[in-house]
Amino acid sequence: MNWEPWTGCYPASDGCANCYFYGPHAKRYGQNTIQKTDKFDWPIRKNAKGEYNIKGDKILATCFATDFFLPEADEWRADAWAMIKERRDIDFLILTKRIDRFPVSLPSDWGNGYDNVNIGCTVENQETTDYRLPLFLSYPIKRRYVAASPLLGPIDLTPYLGGMEHVTVSGETGRDARVCDYDWVLDIREQCVAAGITFWYKGTGSLFRRDGITQKINPYKQGGIAKELDISILNGKKLF
Repeated sequence: MNWEPWTGCYPASDGCANCYFYGPHAKRYGQNTIQKTDKFDWPIRKNAKGEYNIKGDKILATCFATDFFLPEADEWRADAWAMIKERRDIDFLILTKRIDRFPVSLPSDWGNGYDNVNIGCTVENQETTDYRLPLFLSYPIKRRYVAASPLLGPIDLTPYLGGMEHVTVSGETGRDARVCDYDWVLDIREQCVAAGITFWYKGTGSLFRRDGITQKINPYKQGGIAKELDISILNGKKLF
Protein backbone atom coordinates (compact mmCIF):
# COMPACT_ATOMS: atom_id res chain seq x y z
CA MET A 1 0.00 0.00 0.00
CA ASN A 2 1.13 3.56 -0.72
CA TRP A 3 0.46 6.76 1.19
CA GLU A 4 1.15 9.99 -0.67
CA PRO A 5 0.30 12.85 1.75
CA TRP A 6 1.55 15.38 -0.78
CA THR A 7 2.33 15.39 -4.48
CA GLY A 8 4.76 17.06 -6.85
CA CYS A 9 8.54 16.82 -7.02
CA TYR A 10 11.64 18.03 -8.87
CA PRO A 11 15.15 16.65 -9.52
CA ALA A 12 17.58 16.19 -6.66
CA SER A 13 20.41 14.43 -8.53
CA ASP A 14 21.29 12.55 -11.70
CA GLY A 15 19.11 9.62 -10.71
CA CYS A 16 16.05 11.85 -11.17
CA ALA A 17 16.77 12.65 -14.83
CA ASN A 18 14.40 10.01 -16.23
CA CYS A 19 12.03 9.68 -13.29
CA TYR A 20 9.25 7.20 -14.06
CA PHE A 21 6.79 9.47 -12.25
CA TYR A 22 7.87 13.04 -13.09
CA GLY A 23 10.36 12.52 -15.93
CA PRO A 24 10.17 13.96 -19.46
CA HIS A 25 7.94 11.14 -20.77
CA ALA A 26 5.74 10.76 -17.68
CA LYS A 27 2.19 12.07 -17.52
CA ARG A 28 3.14 14.13 -14.47
CA TYR A 29 6.13 15.86 -16.08
CA GLY A 30 6.34 19.49 -14.97
CA GLN A 31 4.15 18.96 -11.91
CA ASN A 32 6.68 20.44 -9.52
CA THR A 33 4.19 22.35 -7.37
CA ILE A 34 4.15 20.62 -3.99
CA GLN A 35 0.68 20.36 -2.51
CA LYS A 36 -1.30 18.23 -0.10
CA THR A 37 -3.33 15.37 -1.51
CA ASP A 38 -6.84 14.34 -0.53
CA LYS A 39 -5.24 11.39 1.29
CA PHE A 40 -3.16 13.51 3.65
CA ASP A 41 -4.87 12.06 6.73
CA TRP A 42 -5.45 8.62 5.23
CA PRO A 43 -3.65 6.58 7.95
CA ILE A 44 -5.94 7.89 10.71
CA ARG A 45 -9.26 8.03 8.86
CA LYS A 46 -12.01 6.05 10.56
CA ASN A 47 -15.28 4.50 9.46
CA ALA A 48 -18.72 5.00 10.99
CA LYS A 49 -17.88 2.44 13.69
CA GLY A 50 -14.87 4.46 14.78
CA GLU A 51 -12.41 1.91 13.38
CA TYR A 52 -9.42 2.81 11.25
CA ASN A 53 -10.07 2.34 7.55
CA ILE A 54 -6.54 0.97 7.18
CA LYS A 55 -6.18 -2.04 9.41
CA GLY A 56 -3.02 -2.71 11.39
CA ASP A 57 -0.13 -5.00 10.50
CA LYS A 58 0.35 -3.31 7.13
CA ILE A 59 3.40 -1.91 5.38
CA LEU A 60 2.69 1.60 4.10
CA ALA A 61 5.13 2.93 1.48
CA THR A 62 5.22 6.66 2.21
CA CYS A 63 6.03 9.38 -0.34
CA PHE A 64 7.34 6.91 -2.94
CA ALA A 65 5.97 9.22 -5.66
CA THR A 66 7.39 12.39 -4.12
CA ASP A 67 9.85 13.03 -1.26
CA PHE A 68 9.03 13.12 2.43
CA PHE A 69 11.77 15.69 3.07
CA LEU A 70 10.95 18.26 0.41
CA PRO A 71 11.39 21.76 1.90
CA GLU A 72 7.97 22.75 0.57
CA ALA A 73 6.43 20.14 2.88
CA ASP A 74 8.13 21.35 6.06
CA GLU A 75 4.92 22.89 7.39
CA TRP A 76 3.00 19.61 7.00
CA ARG A 77 5.62 17.15 8.22
CA ALA A 78 4.87 17.56 11.92
CA ASP A 79 1.29 16.44 11.29
CA ALA A 80 2.56 13.53 9.19
CA TRP A 81 4.88 12.42 12.00
CA ALA A 82 1.97 12.65 14.47
CA MET A 83 -0.12 10.31 12.31
CA ILE A 84 2.81 7.91 11.98
CA LYS A 85 3.20 7.89 15.76
CA GLU A 86 -0.52 7.28 16.27
CA ARG A 87 -0.47 4.26 13.96
CA ARG A 88 2.25 2.25 15.66
CA ASP A 89 0.52 -0.87 14.32
CA ILE A 90 1.64 0.06 10.78
CA ASP A 91 5.19 -0.06 9.37
CA PHE A 92 5.92 3.14 7.46
CA LEU A 93 8.58 3.00 4.73
CA ILE A 94 9.99 6.42 3.87
CA LEU A 95 12.31 6.58 0.85
CA THR A 96 14.26 9.77 0.13
CA LYS A 97 16.94 11.32 -2.06
CA ARG A 98 17.09 14.24 0.37
CA ILE A 99 18.53 12.54 3.44
CA ASP A 100 20.54 15.71 4.15
CA ARG A 101 17.21 17.29 5.20
CA PHE A 102 16.37 14.50 7.63
CA PRO A 103 16.94 16.61 10.79
CA VAL A 104 14.32 19.12 9.63
CA SER A 105 11.01 18.94 11.51
CA LEU A 106 11.84 15.85 13.51
CA PRO A 107 9.27 15.28 16.26
CA SER A 108 10.43 16.24 19.76
CA ASP A 109 10.07 12.66 21.01
CA TRP A 110 11.92 11.06 18.09
CA GLY A 111 14.87 10.00 20.24
CA ASN A 112 16.64 7.24 18.32
CA GLY A 113 13.66 6.81 16.04
CA TYR A 114 10.21 5.23 16.03
CA ASP A 115 10.03 1.45 15.94
CA ASN A 116 7.48 1.55 13.10
CA VAL A 117 9.53 3.77 10.77
CA ASN A 118 12.01 2.39 8.25
CA ILE A 119 13.95 5.11 6.45
CA GLY A 120 15.40 4.34 3.03
CA CYS A 121 18.13 6.39 1.37
CA THR A 122 18.39 6.29 -2.43
CA VAL A 123 21.75 6.28 -4.18
CA GLU A 124 22.51 5.85 -7.88
CA ASN A 125 26.29 6.06 -8.23
CA GLN A 126 29.42 6.28 -6.08
CA GLU A 127 29.21 10.06 -5.78
CA THR A 128 25.73 10.05 -4.24
CA THR A 129 26.69 7.03 -2.12
CA ASP A 130 29.69 8.75 -0.59
CA TYR A 131 27.74 11.94 0.07
CA ARG A 132 24.44 10.59 1.36
CA LEU A 133 25.30 7.46 3.30
CA PRO A 134 27.73 9.02 5.82
CA LEU A 135 24.99 11.53 6.63
CA PHE A 136 22.40 8.76 6.75
CA LEU A 137 24.45 6.79 9.27
CA SER A 138 25.07 9.87 11.42
CA TYR A 139 21.37 10.42 12.15
CA PRO A 140 19.36 8.76 14.93
CA ILE A 141 17.36 6.12 13.02
CA LYS A 142 16.41 2.70 14.36
CA ARG A 143 15.72 1.05 11.02
CA ARG A 144 17.42 2.01 7.77
CA TYR A 145 17.97 0.58 4.32
CA VAL A 146 19.61 1.55 1.03
CA ALA A 147 17.90 1.65 -2.37
CA ALA A 148 20.43 1.59 -5.20
CA SER A 149 17.87 2.79 -7.69
CA PRO A 150 18.24 3.57 -10.47
CA LEU A 151 21.62 1.85 -10.46
CA LEU A 152 23.73 3.84 -12.93
CA GLY A 153 27.16 2.38 -12.30
CA PRO A 154 29.21 0.16 -10.00
CA ILE A 155 28.89 1.10 -6.34
CA ASP A 156 30.94 0.11 -3.30
CA LEU A 157 28.55 0.13 -0.34
CA THR A 158 30.92 -1.81 1.91
CA PRO A 159 31.93 1.06 4.24
CA TYR A 160 28.28 1.79 5.04
CA LEU A 161 26.52 -1.57 5.32
CA GLY A 162 27.26 -2.05 9.02
CA GLY A 163 24.38 0.22 9.95
CA MET A 164 21.87 -1.02 7.37
CA GLU A 165 19.15 -3.67 7.53
CA HIS A 166 18.66 -4.18 3.82
CA VAL A 167 19.64 -3.19 0.27
CA THR A 168 17.30 -2.96 -2.72
CA VAL A 169 18.65 -2.69 -6.28
CA SER A 170 16.91 -1.88 -9.56
CA GLY A 171 17.77 -0.42 -12.94
CA GLU A 172 16.33 2.67 -14.56
CA THR A 173 12.95 2.46 -16.24
CA GLY A 174 11.75 4.59 -19.14
CA ARG A 175 12.22 5.57 -22.76
CA ASP A 176 15.59 7.23 -22.12
CA ALA A 177 16.77 4.75 -19.48
CA ARG A 178 20.48 4.23 -19.04
CA VAL A 179 22.07 0.79 -19.00
CA CYS A 180 22.13 -1.28 -15.82
CA ASP A 181 24.84 -3.93 -15.91
CA TYR A 182 24.10 -7.22 -14.15
CA ASP A 183 27.70 -7.38 -12.93
CA TRP A 184 27.08 -4.22 -10.87
CA VAL A 185 24.06 -5.89 -9.31
CA LEU A 186 25.94 -9.08 -8.49
CA ASP A 187 28.77 -7.10 -6.93
CA ILE A 188 26.36 -5.33 -4.56
CA ARG A 189 24.80 -8.69 -3.73
CA GLU A 190 28.20 -10.03 -2.69
CA GLN A 191 28.75 -6.97 -0.52
CA CYS A 192 25.44 -7.73 1.23
CA VAL A 193 26.40 -11.38 1.70
CA ALA A 194 29.66 -10.33 3.34
CA ALA A 195 27.80 -7.88 5.60
CA GLY A 196 25.10 -10.43 6.48
CA ILE A 197 22.16 -8.28 5.42
CA THR A 198 19.21 -8.93 3.13
CA PHE A 199 19.30 -8.07 -0.56
CA TRP A 200 16.39 -7.62 -2.97
CA TYR A 201 16.87 -7.43 -6.73
CA LYS A 202 13.69 -5.54 -7.56
CA GLY A 203 13.96 -4.89 -11.31
CA THR A 204 16.30 -5.07 -14.29
CA GLY A 205 15.53 -1.62 -15.66
CA SER A 206 14.66 -0.94 -19.30
CA LEU A 207 18.21 -1.45 -20.64
CA PHE A 208 19.69 -4.56 -19.08
CA ARG A 209 23.23 -5.68 -19.86
CA ARG A 210 24.21 -9.26 -19.01
CA ASP A 211 27.27 -11.14 -20.24
CA GLY A 212 28.09 -8.19 -22.50
CA ILE A 213 24.69 -8.26 -24.23
CA THR A 214 22.29 -5.35 -23.76
CA GLN A 215 18.56 -6.02 -24.01
CA LYS A 216 15.59 -3.69 -23.96
CA ILE A 217 13.15 -4.98 -21.34
CA ASN A 218 9.43 -4.28 -21.28
CA PRO A 219 8.53 -2.33 -18.11
CA TYR A 220 5.96 -4.97 -17.14
CA LYS A 221 8.58 -7.74 -17.29
CA GLN A 222 11.46 -6.09 -15.43
CA GLY A 223 10.41 -7.29 -11.99
CA GLY A 224 9.62 -10.78 -13.23
CA ILE A 225 12.98 -11.22 -14.93
CA ALA A 226 14.79 -10.00 -11.82
CA LYS A 227 12.83 -12.53 -9.77
CA GLU A 228 13.59 -15.36 -12.21
CA LEU A 229 17.32 -14.70 -11.83
CA ASP A 230 16.77 -15.75 -8.20
CA ILE A 231 19.57 -13.77 -6.57
CA SER A 232 17.59 -12.02 -3.82
CA ILE A 233 18.48 -12.93 -0.24
CA LEU A 234 15.45 -12.23 1.93
CA ASN A 235 15.58 -14.98 4.57
CA GLY A 236 11.83 -14.81 5.03
CA LYS A 237 11.85 -11.04 5.51
CA LYS A 238 8.60 -9.32 4.55
CA LEU A 239 9.25 -6.58 2.00
CA PHE A 240 7.11 -3.97 0.30
